[in-house]
Amino acid sequence: MEKMSTKHKNVAKKSETDSAYLLKIVMYMIFGALWIKFATPLHLGPITLAGIPFGLFVGLIFASHDHFQVDRKIEYVVLIVAAVVSNFLPTGIVI
Repeated sequence: MEKMSTKHKNVAKKSETDSAYLLKIVMYMIFGALWIKFATPLHLGPITLAGIPFGLFVGLIFASHDHFQVDRKIEYVVLIVAAVVSNFLPTGIVI
């Protein structure tokens, strides 16, 4: 067997710190809560559209390009839960 070089050992042991992980979770919660809401709801046939979850789409783009793929599922859940909960709260930008 060949021994791993020190360069390969450092790459294999590279991990995310707890503070960076917490910062990412908070960032995804803020992205999930960012809505563009309309002063008067739009009526598109039988569908009434009160807002667009702009932050959810931006957060999904960030989560899909995350370096640490192990946490991607948790990031998706945090984004979706924050978007659903903030839909019923007075958060977002009203236009």
